[in-house]
Amino acid sequence: MTDLEVAVLVGLQASGKSTFYHRCLAATHVHVSKDAFPNARHRQRRQLRLIVEALEEGRHVAVDNTNPSAEEWSPLIVTAREYGANPVAYWFPPDLAASLDRNAVRLGRARVPEVGVHATFKRLRRPRLSDGFDVVHIVTFDGHGGFTVRTLEDPPDPPPRLR
Repeated sequence: MTDLEVAVLVGLQASGKSTFYHRCLAATHVHVSKDAFPNARHRQRRQLRLIVEALEEGRHVAVDNTNPSAEEWSPLIVTAREYGANPVAYWFPPDLAASLDRNAVRLGRARVPEVGVHATFKRLRRPRLSDGFDVVHIVTFDGHGGFTVRTLEDPPDPPPRLR
């Protein structure tokens, strides 16, 4: 294993992902977000290119999008593996009401239409080790303006049914 990491932030809009990045990962990880290029024609392709460029330079990457399902994070995991990096998920468990409240005070383009937050909520799924991540962290607010990060363990597979 390498020490190189692709951190995939997974959570609703206004769940604290970008704030977490700036407070906890900015000193060590390159920030990649589709929000940085809203008018790009092929946002996914551009995002993957930026990730590859950072990995080729030997730099850690943080992918700061909602990444609500395997459809979004699978290409990130594949790219990380192709470049010898460890894919790590940072899961922000959904609190729909709190996300909607935080989103409501955002200004301009930062504010997401409520329908968009609800649509993400419907698609949002917790990442698991079985999805291909090396580690899954749960990130929650600590109640003091910061974050608590703990490592999530996948539950063991249920025992086979006796016949």
